[in-house]
Amino acid sequence: MTEQVNAARAISSIKSFLSSKLAQSGLSGYVIGLSGGIDSALSATLAAQAVGADRVLALLMPYKSSSKDSVADAMALIDRLGLEYRQIDITPMVDAYFERVDRVSEIRRGNKMARERMSILFDVARETNRLVLGTGNRTEICLGYTTWYGDSACSVNPLGELYKSEVRLLAEEVGIPQQIIAKPPSADLWAGQTDEGEIGLTYEKMDRLLRRLVDDGERSTSRLEAEGFEKSDIERVASLLTRYSFKRRVPDIAPLGRASIPAAIELEA
Repeated sequence: MTEQVNAARAISSIKSFLSSKLAQSGLSGYVIGLSGGIDSALSATLAAQAVGADRVLALLMPYKSSSKDSVADAMALIDRLGLEYRQIDITPMVDAYFERVDRVSEIRRGNKMARERMSILFDVARETNRLVLGTGNRTEICLGYTTWYGDSACSVNPLGELYKSEVRLLAEEVGIPQQIIAKPPSADLWAGQTDEGEIGLTYEKMDRLLRRLVDDGERSTSRLEAEGFEKSDIERVASLLTRYSFKRRVPDIAPLGRASIPAAIELEA
């Protein structure tokens, strides 16, 4: 089975990635949505270490139902890192949209909140001449546990090849406060919501299964069951990987036989 990443090497690689991407962009820094959770805490910390805390702007974007503890944890990290920050209440924007809509589900409202935050991040990025720093991890990307063009939208993503358990490993290594590392992972989209409660598996189980299915290419249910995985968990994870594969691609374009658009054009004399 594929093993966890080496924390020290991963940290060094991610910091090099962040510094080089910013240098290539010619922009002034990064802007990040800081939620008080472990993923955004790790992204912000690595960015501050890579390019300097003075080049990382944190945005706190709570909704009226957001946990006060989440805001407090985000502020504690801001103080710890010495980041500039802004706090923007998204309640008026979200509630204005749903004011005349009947029977709004928690998922619809949560998706709107995620996209509202994305919109604000990219607007502030334009205002301040920065890149939007992503916070999504490999577990979320695999399972589609993200809002398409919401929290999945960013300029660069430092955590996208780290499973959730590896995010915790790196968070310990860089000294993220224990109250952030230890609390149940949550998108904080409604009261009492947790990631593991929504998905129906613990991150420990999800990550072990994903390493076998994605990294090792295992496809035998019987072999996975022999390793101790439950059939229902195997089927659940495989189903989510398949169902939400569209979130891992750019939108499909109807083919007309034209050449692919190149990443860059280098003219000759």
